[in-house]
Amino acid sequence: MPDIGIVGAGIAGLHLGLMLRQHDVPVTLYTDRVPGSLAAGRLPATVAHHAPTLERERRLGVGFWPAEEYGYTCHHHHVGGPRPLVFRGDFTRPSCAVDHRLYLPALAEAFQERGGRLRVTPVAAGDLDALAGRHDLLVVATGRGGLADLFPPRDGGASPRRPLRRLCAGLYHGVAPSEPKGVTLSIAPGRGELIEIPLFSRDGHVTALLFESVPGGGADHLADLDHEEDPGAFRRAVLAELTAHHPTVSERIDPGRFRLTGPLDLVRTAIVPTVRADHARLPSGRLALALGDAHAVVDPIVGQGANTASHAAEAVAATIVEDLAFDELFARRVARRREEVVLGAARWSDLMLRPPPEHLRSLLGAMSRHRPLADAFTDNFGHPDRQWQALATPERTRAFLARHGAADAPAARPDGTWGPTP
Repeated sequence: MPDIGIVGAGIAGLHLGLMLRQHDVPVTLYTDRVPGSLAAGRLPATVAHHAPTLERERRLGVGFWPAEEYGYTCHHHHVGGPRPLVFRGDFTRPSCAVDHRLYLPALAEAFQERGGRLRVTPVAAGDLDALAGRHDLLVVATGRGGLADLFPPRDGGASPRRPLRRLCAGLYHGVAPSEPKGVTLSIAPGRGELIEIPLFSRDGHVTALLFESVPGGGADHLADLDHEEDPGAFRRAVLAELTAHHPTVSERIDPGRFRLTGPLDLVRTAIVPTVRADHARLPSGRLALALGDAHAVVDPIVGQGANTASHAAEAVAATIVEDLAFDELFARRVARRREEVVLGAARWSDLMLRPPPEHLRSLLGAMSRHRPLADAFTDNFGHPDRQWQALATPERTRAFLARHGAADAPAARPDGTWGPTP
C-alpha cells in the first residue's frame, strides 16, 4: 500500500483521507488547527453541498445531516431592474447547507476513528520537501500560508489578479424560510448579488445571507462596517440594503427579531479566483499534487467551491488506488479526471461575476417564462461541467434552450448592468 500525506483538513483533504481509508490506504493529514477548535471559532464561509457531494458523503458514511431533514429543494431567483424577473427552479435531488464549524470536526473525528493519522502542526512552503520524503505522495489541499504559490496559475498570470466582489456573509435570526424551502439568488444590477441560504448551525436552523458586492457599486459598505463596534448600525445597514434591492428576501424578515446569531457569525473577505497547475516538482524532484484551494479558488457566487473540492478528491483517490506510480503520468491522469468539473465551475463562476453577455440575459429571461428550463439550470448546480457546456457560447445556450423546449419561449430580458467593469 502507498503511504499518502495530505496537507490541509478542509473538505478536500478530509474527503480524500476518508476515501483512501475505505481502501485501507495509510494516510496522514496535517493541519495547523485542532479540528475541534473550529466549533468555537469565526464563521469560515457559508457553504452549500449539492446532491453529488451529498451522495459521496453517504457512501463515505458521513452523511450526518440528511438532506431530507436539513436540506432544501429549489432556487428562488430575483433579477432586479425596471422589469424585475422572479422565478423558481427545482432540484431533482435536494441540496443541504451545514455550518462547517460543525461539519469539519465531525469528519476529522470519523477520519481518525477509521485509522487515519492526524497531525496538528503548522506547515510552511519550506517544509513540503521534507514532508514529502515521509510519504509516497504528498497532496497539498490548502492554500493557507502561501502553500498555493507552489503551483503557478494555469494562465501564467495573464488574467487580472483582483477580486471582482467584496463579500459579507453572516448567519441571522428573524428570516422566515422561503416556500418551498430553498436558496434565493437575488441580483441587484450594478450593486451585486445576495445569496440567501437556509443553513444548519450551532444555533439550529438559521439563515445565511451572503452579499456579493461590486467594488464601488454602492453595497460594498457592508464589508467595511464594524459590527462589534456598533451592532445596531450594522443591522440597520443590512436591513436597508435588503429592503431597497432584495425585496423577495426582505418581505420575509421580522425586523424585531432580525439580528446576527452571534458576533463570530460574520465574515468579510474578497476572493481572487484562480486555477493553478495540477502538480509541481519539489526541490528533491518529488511530486506534490494540488487539491482544493491549492488547485482552484472560485468566488462563491454559484456555490461550487466545496463541491468541486469533493469531486476532485474523489478523482485523486480513484487514481491513487488504480495507479502504479506517482509520476507525471499519474498527475496527468488526475488532471484529466477532474478537469471538466473543476474548470467548468471556475469558468461558470467567472461568467456570473462579469457584465452579462446577451445569451446569458436571454437565458435568464427565458427561464422566467419556462419552468422546465429553470429546473434544468437549477439542477446543473450539482453538475458545473454541464452548466458550463450550456453557457460557454451563444450557440450552446441556444441548444440548451431547444433541448428543454424553450427555443421559442417569450423572454423579457433583464437589463445588462449587473457585474463590475471588466
